[in-house]
Amino acid sequence: MSQLEIRSLTKRYGAVTAVAGADLTVPAGTLTAVLGPSGCGKTTLLRCVAGFELIDAGTIRIGERIVAGADGHVAPHRRQVVIVPQEGALFPHLSVMQNVAYGLDRATRRGDRVREVLTLVGLAGYEKRMPHQLSGGQQQRVAVARALAPRPSLILLDEPFSALDAALRGAVRDDVRAALHADGATAVLVTHDQAEALSMADQVAVMRSGSIVQAATPVELYRNPADSWTATFVGDAVLLTGTVRGTEVETPLGVLPLAHQLPVPRSTARVMVRPEQISIRPDGDGIPATVARVDFHGHDALVSLRLADGHPVAARVLAGATLPVAGDEVRLRVRGAALGWAGEDPTGPDRPEKTGTGTSRVRSTTA
Repeated sequence: MSQLEIRSLTKRYGAVTAVAGADLTVPAGTLTAVLGPSGCGKTTLLRCVAGFELIDAGTIRIGERIVAGADGHVAPHRRQVVIVPQEGALFPHLSVMQNVAYGLDRATRRGDRVREVLTLVGLAGYEKRMPHQLSGGQQQRVAVARALAPRPSLILLDEPFSALDAALRGAVRDDVRAALHADGATAVLVTHDQAEALSMADQVAVMRSGSIVQAATPVELYRNPADSWTATFVGDAVLLTGTVRGTEVETPLGVLPLAHQLPVPRSTARVMVRPEQISIRPDGDGIPATVARVDFHGHDALVSLRLADGHPVAARVLAGATLPVAGDEVRLRVRGAALGWAGEDPTGPDRPEKTGTGTSRVRSTTA
Protein backbone atom coordinates (compact mmCIF):
# COMPACT_ATOMS: atom_id res chain seq x y z
CA MET A 1 0.00 0.00 0.00
CA SER A 2 1.20 3.50 -0.86
CA GLN A 3 0.15 7.05 -0.20
CA LEU A 4 -1.30 9.05 -3.09
CA GLU A 5 -0.37 12.72 -3.39
CA ILE A 6 -1.91 15.02 -6.00
CA ARG A 7 -0.54 18.55 -6.21
CA SER A 8 -1.83 21.41 -8.38
CA LEU A 9 -3.22 18.94 -10.92
CA THR A 10 -4.58 20.56 -14.07
CA LYS A 11 -6.14 18.82 -17.06
CA ARG A 12 -7.58 20.66 -20.06
CA TYR A 13 -9.52 19.52 -23.10
CA GLY A 14 -9.05 22.38 -25.52
CA ALA A 15 -10.66 25.46 -24.00
CA VAL A 16 -12.32 23.41 -21.24
CA THR A 17 -10.46 22.97 -17.94
CA ALA A 18 -11.73 19.71 -16.46
CA VAL A 19 -9.42 19.70 -13.42
CA ALA A 20 -8.18 23.06 -12.14
CA GLY A 21 -5.24 22.90 -9.74
CA ALA A 22 -6.59 20.07 -7.59
CA ASP A 23 -4.74 19.06 -4.40
CA LEU A 24 -5.42 15.80 -2.54
CA THR A 25 -3.59 13.43 -0.23
CA VAL A 26 -4.83 9.87 0.30
CA PRO A 27 -2.95 8.29 3.26
CA ALA A 28 -1.70 4.73 2.79
CA GLY A 29 -4.19 2.06 3.80
CA THR A 30 -7.23 4.35 3.71
CA LEU A 31 -10.24 4.90 1.47
CA THR A 32 -10.97 8.39 0.13
CA ALA A 33 -14.22 9.17 -1.64
CA VAL A 34 -14.12 11.91 -4.28
CA LEU A 35 -17.63 13.34 -4.18
CA GLY A 36 -19.14 15.84 -6.56
CA PRO A 37 -21.94 16.56 -9.03
CA SER A 38 -21.85 15.41 -12.63
CA GLY A 39 -19.32 17.32 -14.69
CA CYS A 40 -17.20 18.48 -11.74
CA GLY A 41 -14.07 16.65 -12.97
CA LYS A 42 -13.94 13.69 -10.60
CA THR A 43 -13.80 11.01 -13.31
CA THR A 44 -11.11 12.99 -15.16
CA LEU A 45 -9.14 13.16 -11.91
CA LEU A 46 -9.40 9.37 -11.61
CA ARG A 47 -8.27 8.85 -15.19
CA CYS A 48 -5.26 11.09 -14.62
CA VAL A 49 -4.25 9.06 -11.57
CA ALA A 50 -4.69 5.82 -13.53
CA GLY A 51 -2.48 7.18 -16.31
CA PHE A 52 -5.15 7.19 -18.99
CA GLU A 53 -4.80 10.96 -19.46
CA LEU A 54 -1.72 13.16 -19.86
CA ILE A 55 -1.84 16.00 -17.36
CA ASP A 56 -1.17 19.64 -18.30
CA ALA A 57 0.32 20.75 -14.98
CA GLY A 58 1.00 19.55 -11.45
CA THR A 59 2.25 16.23 -10.11
CA ILE A 60 0.88 12.83 -9.11
CA ARG A 61 2.94 10.80 -6.66
CA ILE A 62 2.20 7.19 -5.64
CA GLY A 63 4.36 6.22 -2.72
CA GLU A 64 7.86 7.55 -3.36
CA ARG A 65 7.42 7.65 -7.12
CA ILE A 66 6.20 10.57 -9.22
CA VAL A 67 4.09 8.99 -11.96
CA ALA A 68 3.01 12.21 -13.70
CA GLY A 69 4.58 15.62 -13.76
CA ALA A 70 7.10 17.85 -15.44
CA ASP A 71 9.63 15.00 -15.68
CA GLY A 72 7.36 12.69 -17.65
CA HIS A 73 4.42 10.32 -17.68
CA VAL A 74 4.56 6.74 -16.38
CA ALA A 75 2.44 4.37 -18.48
CA PRO A 76 -0.72 3.00 -16.81
CA HIS A 77 0.55 -0.61 -16.65
CA ARG A 78 3.70 0.53 -14.81
CA ARG A 79 1.92 2.45 -12.03
CA GLN A 80 0.73 -0.54 -9.96
CA VAL A 81 -2.75 0.94 -10.07
CA VAL A 82 -5.91 -1.13 -10.59
CA ILE A 83 -9.28 0.33 -11.56
CA VAL A 84 -12.69 -1.19 -10.79
CA PRO A 85 -15.22 0.17 -13.35
CA GLN A 86 -18.93 0.84 -12.90
CA GLU A 87 -19.69 -2.68 -14.08
CA GLY A 88 -17.30 -5.44 -13.03
CA ALA A 89 -16.25 -6.25 -16.62
CA LEU A 90 -15.53 -9.91 -15.80
CA PHE A 91 -14.38 -12.26 -18.53
CA PRO A 92 -17.55 -14.25 -19.30
CA HIS A 93 -15.67 -17.39 -20.40
CA LEU A 94 -13.58 -17.62 -17.22
CA SER A 95 -14.62 -18.94 -13.81
CA VAL A 96 -14.57 -16.78 -10.70
CA MET A 97 -11.18 -18.20 -9.71
CA GLN A 98 -9.76 -17.64 -13.21
CA ASN A 99 -11.08 -14.06 -13.29
CA VAL A 100 -9.47 -13.23 -9.95
CA ALA A 101 -6.21 -14.97 -10.90
CA TYR A 102 -5.99 -13.20 -14.26
CA GLY A 103 -2.78 -11.21 -14.44
CA LEU A 104 -1.15 -12.86 -11.42
CA ASP A 105 2.23 -14.54 -11.80
CA ARG A 106 2.43 -18.32 -11.70
CA ALA A 107 3.70 -18.52 -8.12
CA THR A 108 0.88 -16.34 -6.79
CA ARG A 109 -1.70 -18.40 -8.69
CA ARG A 110 -0.42 -21.56 -7.01
CA GLY A 111 -0.71 -19.95 -3.58
CA ASP A 112 -3.76 -19.07 -1.50
CA ARG A 113 -4.10 -15.43 -2.59
CA VAL A 114 -7.16 -16.00 -4.81
CA ARG A 115 -9.06 -17.84 -2.08
CA GLU A 116 -7.92 -15.24 0.45
CA VAL A 117 -9.38 -12.29 -1.45
CA LEU A 118 -12.57 -14.19 -2.29
CA THR A 119 -13.02 -14.81 1.42
CA LEU A 120 -12.48 -11.10 2.09
CA VAL A 121 -15.35 -10.16 -0.26
CA GLY A 122 -17.64 -12.89 1.09
CA LEU A 123 -17.42 -15.29 -1.86
CA ALA A 124 -15.53 -18.25 -0.42
CA GLY A 125 -16.74 -21.38 -2.22
CA TYR A 126 -17.66 -19.55 -5.42
CA GLU A 127 -14.36 -20.33 -7.18
CA LYS A 128 -15.83 -22.59 -9.89
CA ARG A 129 -18.88 -20.52 -10.74
CA MET A 130 -19.15 -18.64 -14.02
CA PRO A 131 -20.04 -14.92 -14.18
CA HIS A 132 -23.51 -15.60 -15.59
CA GLN A 133 -24.27 -17.66 -12.47
CA LEU A 134 -23.66 -14.65 -10.21
CA SER A 135 -25.89 -11.75 -9.21
CA GLY A 136 -24.84 -8.20 -10.06
CA GLY A 137 -23.59 -7.65 -6.53
CA GLN A 138 -21.56 -10.86 -6.58
CA GLN A 139 -20.00 -9.91 -9.91
CA GLN A 140 -18.93 -6.58 -8.46
CA ARG A 141 -17.38 -8.33 -5.44
CA VAL A 142 -15.42 -10.56 -7.81
CA ALA A 143 -14.17 -7.44 -9.60
CA VAL A 144 -12.97 -6.03 -6.27
CA ALA A 145 -11.30 -9.35 -5.38
CA ARG A 146 -9.53 -9.30 -8.76
CA ALA A 147 -8.31 -5.77 -8.01
CA LEU A 148 -7.04 -6.76 -4.56
CA ALA A 149 -5.31 -9.97 -5.69
CA PRO A 150 -2.01 -8.52 -7.02
CA ARG A 151 -1.68 -6.20 -3.98
CA PRO A 152 -1.52 -2.99 -6.07
CA SER A 153 -0.19 0.28 -4.73
CA LEU A 154 -3.58 1.89 -5.36
CA ILE A 155 -7.14 0.78 -6.18
CA LEU A 156 -9.47 3.17 -8.04
CA LEU A 157 -13.23 2.55 -7.89
CA ASP A 158 -15.27 4.40 -10.50
CA GLU A 159 -18.86 4.50 -9.17
CA PRO A 160 -18.76 0.70 -8.76
CA PHE A 161 -22.20 0.41 -7.13
CA SER A 162 -24.25 2.65 -9.43
CA ALA A 163 -25.61 -0.26 -11.49
CA LEU A 164 -26.91 -2.13 -8.40
CA ASP A 165 -30.43 -1.79 -7.07
CA ALA A 166 -30.90 0.16 -3.84
CA ALA A 167 -31.62 -2.91 -1.68
CA LEU A 168 -28.35 -4.57 -2.73
CA ARG A 169 -26.13 -1.50 -2.88
CA GLY A 170 -25.74 -1.01 0.87
CA ALA A 171 -24.72 -4.60 1.61
CA VAL A 172 -22.21 -4.75 -1.26
CA ARG A 173 -20.50 -1.50 -0.37
CA ASP A 174 -20.26 -2.57 3.30
CA ASP A 175 -18.53 -5.80 2.25
CA VAL A 176 -16.23 -3.98 -0.16
CA ARG A 177 -15.26 -1.43 2.46
CA ALA A 178 -14.49 -4.21 4.96
CA ALA A 179 -12.42 -6.10 2.37
CA LEU A 180 -10.36 -3.02 1.46
CA HIS A 181 -9.62 -2.29 5.11
CA ALA A 182 -8.85 -5.92 5.96
CA ASP A 183 -6.33 -6.07 3.12
CA GLY A 184 -4.79 -2.70 4.02
CA ALA A 185 -5.49 -1.32 0.55
CA THR A 186 -5.17 2.34 -0.44
CA ALA A 187 -8.25 3.22 -2.47
CA VAL A 188 -10.04 6.12 -4.14
CA LEU A 189 -13.79 5.91 -4.73
CA VAL A 190 -15.44 8.28 -7.20
CA THR A 191 -19.13 8.84 -6.51
CA HIS A 192 -21.93 11.40 -6.76
CA ASP A 193 -23.86 9.70 -3.92
CA GLN A 194 -23.49 11.59 -0.64
CA ALA A 195 -24.70 8.70 1.54
CA GLU A 196 -22.25 6.34 -0.12
CA ALA A 197 -19.30 8.67 0.43
CA LEU A 198 -20.14 9.47 4.05
CA SER A 199 -20.78 5.85 5.04
CA MET A 200 -17.81 4.23 3.28
CA ALA A 201 -14.86 6.59 3.31
CA ASP A 202 -12.19 7.43 5.85
CA GLN A 203 -11.90 10.77 4.06
CA VAL A 204 -14.29 12.58 1.72
CA ALA A 205 -12.96 15.05 -0.85
CA VAL A 206 -15.68 17.31 -2.24
CA MET A 207 -15.02 18.43 -5.80
CA ARG A 208 -16.60 21.36 -7.62
CA SER A 209 -15.72 22.94 -10.98
CA GLY A 210 -12.48 20.98 -11.24
CA SER A 211 -11.12 21.81 -7.76
CA ILE A 212 -11.13 20.06 -4.40
CA VAL A 213 -13.23 22.32 -2.16
CA GLN A 214 -12.64 20.40 1.07
CA ALA A 215 -11.13 17.08 2.14
CA ALA A 216 -11.95 15.84 5.64
CA THR A 217 -13.36 12.93 7.61
CA PRO A 218 -17.08 12.36 7.02
CA VAL A 219 -17.94 13.68 10.50
CA GLU A 220 -15.81 16.82 10.12
CA LEU A 221 -17.17 17.46 6.62
CA TYR A 222 -20.78 17.22 7.79
CA ARG A 223 -20.30 19.26 10.96
CA ASN A 224 -17.91 21.91 9.60
CA PRO A 225 -18.34 22.28 5.84
CA ALA A 226 -16.05 24.82 4.20
CA ASP A 227 -18.90 26.86 2.67
CA SER A 228 -22.65 26.82 2.21
CA TRP A 229 -22.44 24.98 -1.14
CA THR A 230 -20.57 22.12 0.52
CA ALA A 231 -23.00 22.17 3.44
CA THR A 232 -25.98 21.68 1.17
CA PHE A 233 -24.25 19.10 -1.02
CA VAL A 234 -23.30 16.69 1.79
CA GLY A 235 -26.64 16.79 3.60
CA ASP A 236 -29.92 18.57 4.09
CA ALA A 237 -29.37 22.11 5.31
CA VAL A 238 -31.38 25.16 6.30
CA LEU A 239 -29.62 28.29 5.05
CA LEU A 240 -30.45 31.48 6.90
CA THR A 241 -29.53 35.11 6.36
CA GLY A 242 -29.10 36.91 9.64
CA THR A 243 -27.42 39.76 11.46
CA VAL A 244 -24.25 38.86 13.34
CA ARG A 245 -24.00 40.33 16.83
CA GLY A 246 -20.70 39.19 18.32
CA THR A 247 -20.95 35.48 19.09
CA GLU A 248 -24.63 35.29 18.10
CA VAL A 249 -26.66 35.76 14.95
CA GLU A 250 -30.23 37.07 14.70
CA THR A 251 -32.20 34.93 12.23
CA PRO A 252 -35.80 34.16 11.28
CA LEU A 253 -35.48 31.16 13.65
CA GLY A 254 -34.46 33.37 16.56
CA VAL A 255 -31.15 34.49 18.03
CA LEU A 256 -28.70 31.59 17.69
CA PRO A 257 -25.17 31.08 19.01
CA LEU A 258 -22.45 30.82 16.35
CA ALA A 259 -20.28 27.71 16.24
CA HIS A 260 -17.34 29.92 15.20
CA GLN A 261 -17.17 33.68 15.62
CA LEU A 262 -17.11 35.50 12.31
CA PRO A 263 -14.39 38.10 11.72
CA VAL A 264 -16.87 40.98 11.31
CA PRO A 265 -18.80 41.23 14.60
CA ARG A 266 -21.78 43.24 13.26
CA SER A 267 -22.70 42.27 9.72
CA THR A 268 -25.19 40.39 7.58
CA ALA A 269 -24.08 36.82 6.92
CA ARG A 270 -25.26 33.48 5.59
CA VAL A 271 -25.47 30.80 8.27
CA MET A 272 -26.71 27.22 8.43
CA VAL A 273 -28.40 24.79 10.77
CA ARG A 274 -29.12 21.15 10.02
CA PRO A 275 -32.77 19.99 9.99
CA GLU A 276 -32.08 17.64 12.92
CA GLN A 277 -31.27 20.71 15.05
CA ILE A 278 -34.82 22.02 14.68
CA SER A 279 -37.39 20.63 17.10
CA ILE A 280 -41.14 20.82 16.46
CA ARG A 281 -43.63 21.42 19.25
CA PRO A 282 -47.42 21.59 18.94
CA ASP A 283 -47.56 24.71 21.14
CA GLY A 284 -45.63 26.73 23.70
CA ASP A 285 -42.54 28.86 23.18
CA GLY A 286 -40.80 29.03 19.82
CA ILE A 287 -41.05 30.44 16.31
CA PRO A 288 -44.52 29.91 14.79
CA ALA A 289 -44.64 27.88 11.58
CA THR A 290 -47.07 25.92 9.41
CA VAL A 291 -46.39 22.37 8.23
CA ALA A 292 -46.34 22.29 4.41
CA ARG A 293 -45.36 18.66 3.76
CA VAL A 294 -44.02 15.54 5.51
CA ASP A 295 -41.65 13.20 3.64
CA PHE A 296 -41.50 9.91 5.54
CA HIS A 297 -38.33 7.81 5.12
CA GLY A 298 -38.93 5.04 7.67
CA HIS A 299 -36.06 5.77 10.04
CA ASP A 300 -37.00 9.45 10.08
CA ALA A 301 -39.13 12.07 8.36
CA LEU A 302 -38.25 15.43 6.82
CA VAL A 303 -40.88 18.02 7.64
CA SER A 304 -41.15 21.03 5.33
CA LEU A 305 -42.51 24.13 7.05
CA ARG A 306 -43.21 27.78 6.35
CA LEU A 307 -42.64 30.57 8.81
CA ALA A 308 -45.23 33.29 9.38
CA ASP A 309 -43.64 35.48 6.68
CA GLY A 310 -43.68 32.60 4.17
CA HIS A 311 -40.02 31.57 4.31
CA PRO A 312 -39.40 27.79 4.01
CA VAL A 313 -37.40 25.71 6.52
CA ALA A 314 -37.11 21.97 7.20
CA ALA A 315 -36.93 19.85 10.36
CA ARG A 316 -35.98 16.22 10.80
CA VAL A 317 -38.11 14.04 13.07
CA LEU A 318 -36.80 10.64 14.18
CA ALA A 319 -38.82 7.44 13.86
CA GLY A 320 -41.11 6.81 16.81
CA ALA A 321 -42.02 10.45 17.32
CA THR A 322 -45.51 11.74 16.62
CA LEU A 323 -45.49 13.20 13.13
CA PRO A 324 -47.34 16.40 12.28
CA VAL A 325 -49.51 16.62 9.19
CA ALA A 326 -49.77 19.26 6.49
CA GLY A 327 -51.61 22.31 7.76
CA ASP A 328 -50.63 21.92 11.43
CA GLU A 329 -49.62 25.08 13.26
CA VAL A 330 -46.49 24.37 15.30
CA ARG A 331 -43.63 26.03 17.16
CA LEU A 332 -39.96 25.65 16.26
CA ARG A 333 -36.85 25.79 18.42
CA VAL A 334 -33.21 25.32 17.36
CA ARG A 335 -30.84 23.16 19.38
CA GLY A 336 -27.14 23.94 19.26
CA ALA A 337 -25.20 26.51 17.26
CA ALA A 338 -25.43 27.84 13.72
CA LEU A 339 -22.46 27.64 11.38
CA GLY A 340 -21.55 30.76 9.43
CA TRP A 341 -19.13 31.71 6.66
CA ALA A 342 -17.33 34.98 6.11
CA GLY A 343 -17.10 36.43 2.62
CA GLU A 344 -20.21 34.74 1.16
CA ASP A 345 -23.06 36.68 -0.41
CA PRO A 346 -25.73 36.37 2.32
CA THR A 347 -28.54 36.97 -0.16
CA GLY A 348 -27.14 34.62 -2.84
CA PRO A 349 -29.45 32.16 -4.62
CA ASP A 350 -30.32 28.73 -3.30
CA ARG A 351 -27.85 26.03 -4.23
CA PRO A 352 -28.87 23.58 -6.99
CA GLU A 353 -30.73 20.43 -6.14
CA LYS A 354 -28.51 17.50 -5.21
CA THR A 355 -28.27 14.01 -6.64
CA GLY A 356 -27.78 10.74 -4.82
CA THR A 357 -29.46 8.66 -2.19
CA GLY A 358 -31.44 10.20 0.62
CA THR A 359 -31.08 13.86 -0.37
CA SER A 360 -33.61 16.62 -0.79
CA ARG A 361 -33.84 20.17 -1.98
CA VAL A 362 -32.01 22.85 -0.04
CA ARG A 363 -34.14 25.20 2.04
CA SER A 364 -33.06 28.82 2.35
CA THR A 365 -34.56 31.76 4.18
CA THR A 366 -33.64 35.36 4.85
CA ALA A 367 -34.11 37.74 7.74
